[in-house]
Amino acid sequence: MEYISVAKMAVKWGLSERSVRNYCAHGRIADAKLIGKTWYIPENAQKPDRINKKKDTPSLLQILREQKAAKMTGGIYHKVQIDLTYNSNHIEGSRLTHDQTRYIFETNTIGFENESVNVDDVIETSNHFRCIDMVIDQAGNALTERFIKELHFVLKTGTSDSRKAWFAVGEYKKLPNEVGGNDTTLPENVAEAIRKLLAEYNALLSKTFEDIVAFHVAFERIHPFQDGNGRVGRLILFKECLKHNIVPFIIEDNLKLFYYRGLKEWDHEKGFLIDTCLTAQDRFKAYLDYFRIVY
Repeated sequence: MEYISVAKMAVKWGLSERSVRNYCAHGRIADAKLIGKTWYIPENAQKPDRINKKKDTPSLLQILREQKAAKMTGGIYHKVQIDLTYNSNHIEGSRLTHDQTRYIFETNTIGFENESVNVDDVIETSNHFRCIDMVIDQAGNALTERFIKELHFVLKTGTSDSRKAWFAVGEYKKLPNEVGGNDTTLPENVAEAIRKLLAEYNALLSKTFEDIVAFHVAFERIHPFQDGNGRVGRLILFKECLKHNIVPFIIEDNLKLFYYRGLKEWDHEKGFLIDTCLTAQDRFKAYLDYFRIVY
């Protein structure tokens, strides 16, 4: 009998390595062997069914679309809108609180007393809600350059940046920029770099959790826009997980430093970012368990 590694089986089954190791540890893969600290799996092993898998159970994407159409409050759609918007904006410096973000989403008004707020923070919060709706509406479509630019256009429309001559809303950057002290792709090379990245990514027959995270790393290193790259990149992460029936995740603000370290160290140790994203995914699974959504 031929055996292969957890990493190879994870690619074959379209799962994370953590999920495959969990299957091994719980005896759900016949004849899997633990030698030292390493699992070896029969090459012809069958992918285990999820314990909670039911026939005709709606997917998370279907549920998000249904709740969005019904304008349902208090469900998973409502939670995603608030938590993804708050955390993604907060990572980038927004000073709005979680409660303030919730208030804007639930009332479509601004009612903050005894404090000043940054107008751009409010505009980008409102815009980000629209971006999430775009992600839900178009999650089933292939990822395209046009869609990426549309996300940026919606996110940055009406902000003070949009009134600057050197800032291109919905278009690639005009000036060189850096992230975390590192150089990014020069403006004149961005279009070609994005098209090459998309061609390589869309050529994959199936997308694994690691494939989606790897795309995110490459996208952030290109840093195609003058500003808004992190938020657009994390919206793409969410969309692609929905498309490929992978439990999505939200990088919460308290994971920010681990997230940044993972992006920086990707070439040397992919595990830093993968583990951070898996931690975020575990938290999202807790949301799904609470709302009794099968995944």
